[in-house]
Amino acid sequence: MNQGSPASAPPLAQHWQQQLLKCEIVRQSRSPHHRARASAMASRTVAKSAIPITNPNQNPKPPPEELLLSDSSPLANGNASHPSSTVAPIAEPPRPRSETMWTSLDMGGVGIKNLPPNSGLFSFTFLANLYLNHNGLHAIPPEIAQLRNLELLDLSGNALTTLPPEMGMLVSLKEFYLFDNQIMSIPPEFGTLHQLQTLGIEGNPLDNSLKNLVTKDGTPALIAFLRDSCPVPTPPQSRAWIPLITSAEQEALPTSTETISVVCYNILCQRAATVRLYGYTPSWALSWDYRRELILSEILAHGADFICLQEVDVTSYEDYFLKHLSDAGYESVYWPKSRAKTMSNENERRYVDGLATFFRADKYQLIEKHLIEFSAVAMQREDFKKTEDMFNRVLGKDHIGTVCAFENRETGSRVMVANVHILWDPRFCDVKLVHVALMVEEVEKMAERFVKLPPRLWPETNGNVVDGVDGIAELSSFSSSSDPSSPPPTSSSLPSSSLPPSTLSSSPPTSPLSRLSARRQRPKPPIYTSASQIPLIFCGDFNSIPGSGVYDFLSTGTLKKDHPDFMGHVYGKYTGDGLKSWLGLKSASSASSPSLELLPTTNYVSSFSGVLDYIWYSSSSLSVNAVLGEVDPVYMNKCVGFPNVHFPSDHICIMAEFQVKPPKETTTTTTTGKDGHGHGHSPFL
Repeated sequence: MNQGSPASAPPLAQHWQQQLLKCEIVRQSRSPHHRARASAMASRTVAKSAIPITNPNQNPKPPPEELLLSDSSPLANGNASHPSSTVAPIAEPPRPRSETMWTSLDMGGVGIKNLPPNSGLFSFTFLANLYLNHNGLHAIPPEIAQLRNLELLDLSGNALTTLPPEMGMLVSLKEFYLFDNQIMSIPPEFGTLHQLQTLGIEGNPLDNSLKNLVTKDGTPALIAFLRDSCPVPTPPQSRAWIPLITSAEQEALPTSTETISVVCYNILCQRAATVRLYGYTPSWALSWDYRRELILSEILAHGADFICLQEVDVTSYEDYFLKHLSDAGYESVYWPKSRAKTMSNENERRYVDGLATFFRADKYQLIEKHLIEFSAVAMQREDFKKTEDMFNRVLGKDHIGTVCAFENRETGSRVMVANVHILWDPRFCDVKLVHVALMVEEVEKMAERFVKLPPRLWPETNGNVVDGVDGIAELSSFSSSSDPSSPPPTSSSLPSSSLPPSTLSSSPPTSPLSRLSARRQRPKPPIYTSASQIPLIFCGDFNSIPGSGVYDFLSTGTLKKDHPDFMGHVYGKYTGDGLKSWLGLKSASSASSPSLELLPTTNYVSSFSGVLDYIWYSSSSLSVNAVLGEVDPVYMNKCVGFPNVHFPSDHICIMAEFQVKPPKETTTTTTTGKDGHGHGHSPFL
């Protein structure tokens, strides 16, 4: 009987073949400083004062256009692989560099038995490649996590049995070799190594289930499994309020002091939150159903008077936030980005993101709202129409801003709230400046219209209507939301969860102020004789760091015509005369220096951490009581980036509380426009 040949083994997957090939190459690198010697030999024909080890993961040099980026722009030396490239600056922070510019260190095969936690090696944060192979190491200290820029790490041929979970912070790793050790398990914290292409495990008694994942589907499959099965970390400490007035100043405030609390939050729209962009986030924590509940809970817990949200798509606004925040007593103004108007596909249109401004309907009445489409406003400017830069750079962007005018239902005081989301791309620093300048001009125009409106007529307790200026009774009609028979709202009539910290009757020690909740007699409404007297709050994700052109313009009110962020482009009067504004804005979280923010970061991803979001305010009519402080630093040191299980967006929520400065009293009861005539009541009233 003829015996058949034995069945041939199935062919090895290509990624496993590559792993075995790399393993063999590493095994041939046992001699001391093998990589350094090989690199030196390969470089002998090149005359150099110092011979670096070649970095196999070196990114190509940026094209000439990127070299023109201003140093003040966020992350000017960027690349398009940034995990949050759709919602934040795409470039990475500049890598720390040594004086000799070397980025590789070969300590392989030299018989190292121990790496102490205080080793100077861990201060070389500029390293991209580190070779510790074929030594006698039994353990790796957690301090190795300080080498955040490592792209290749070789620990092969040692006596390692475990790995520190802190190595999950090495998010730049692309090649990680552990060949020929005694490792049986991989920490689940390694699930954050989302850029890892090869995890060298051959020659280890690794758990079969983990090894099978690598042999069958490759390193990315193992990383995804670890990421989604990683235990939930300990939540951070609650963010504390930072008071910006002293206790003596707080006690000296009149009981009638009016306050305004504001939340600003880029919530990371559903379409932008993908596993490809946020590979370090568990897929279940990245799902919109999970994230939107955290976002809503956080918003409601703050209970701010105004909530300015960015990246809110049509579906999320109409089907979720509008419903739940309406139930909590908020009304809102919402516009999606300009492209939504031209889209014929309704399903696609509903995923276009935009800006939402919510306000407490029992405290404020909306007087006017205004959409600012930057491309449309730019087209209306005579000095912009004929410039090539306008057509090539500005008009192709569909970003928008909104500004709303409000009156306090109880006091009659006014406030304007602007909301904006500036484009992220650092290659368009000039467009950022143009958009912000256009926005400021539109806000100024609206303030000039708003100041011309006379004070409202207010109902007395007997039902009569009293003019807020001279007390003469008149007839007036009110909407159903301003029923004269209903008493003015007080803090005691609202649930405590919807109140800012200063309005709680028993405020916690961390709250900025404690105000009287007792109802007081309605004061006369203030009289505004100048547009600059009207309080203004300007919120948004400006995608601009402190020191950028956008920041300098908003914080100082001026910008030179030749500022580097204009990048040499021509934009009419902006680049002919420079930028000017009379708004007198300050950042709510700025400290003594105009370029210093109290918060170290508002946007945190694996490759970037910095301040991009701001609450600006008119310093002549508002002052800051307190701002919501930073995220727990201890937690941040163990966190790769946002979003994660505790933070549902790559941006954090920022919040501030202001006190209103009443305008100086004047005997003027009417305002006069440019035509010389007094102005009557607005049709919005």
